[in-house]
Amino acid sequence: MFARDSEIVELDGQPAFVYGEKVISRKNVKNDGTFVGREIGEVLVKKGDVGYVKSIGTFLQQFYIYGIDFVDHGYVVGMKGRELRSLDAPTANVDADEPHFPKEAIR
Repeated sequence: MFARDSEIVELDGQPAFVYGEKVISRKNVKNDGTFVGREIGEVLVKKGDVGYVKSIGTFLQQFYIYGIDFVDHGYVVGMKGRELRSLDAPTANVDADEPHFPKEAIR
């Protein structure tokens, strides 16, 4: 048995971002061991880094995971929607404390 990250089930709604959308990281993201060639705990993405949505997958039947192509770094990092803000739709996801998904998704 595992503990869920939260009671939010994003998959009940549409993804918050679309392919090719320009996004910015809301926080530093460290390697959790899934990024080959880098040490666990090493910072992969810094707050403010800009990238583009390259893929959209799921995790734990709960979250969308966005493959973000950080062109300046030369690699793609999987990130949760709450770690990102759109630069193509600047009014979306403005408040970092507010979830980016509808309240219907909360179980």
